[in-house]
Amino acid sequence: MRRAAVSIPSNIAEGAARKGNKEFIQFLYISLGSLSELETQIIISERLKFIDKIKSVEFLNELIEIKNMILGLIRYLNSNTR
Repeated sequence: MRRAAVSIPSNIAEGAARKGNKEFIQFLYISLGSLSELETQIIISERLKFIDKIKSVEFLNELIEIKNMILGLIRYLNSNTR
């Protein structure tokens, strides 16, 4: 879970350092993949009773917020690429 969580901002940072928007967008999609991986791991952790339902919902709500921010950035970059 730590690896997936660290991968999200790391890929955003790496993509931002690339030359163009197309490469940046590619890394943002990789970030979304890591976010989905983390989401799955949180759901599994809750089902296996490693974390309680309340904490699981809190984490998942935060991930939805982050996902929406990344998708908004992708939309913005796509509109400036054309």
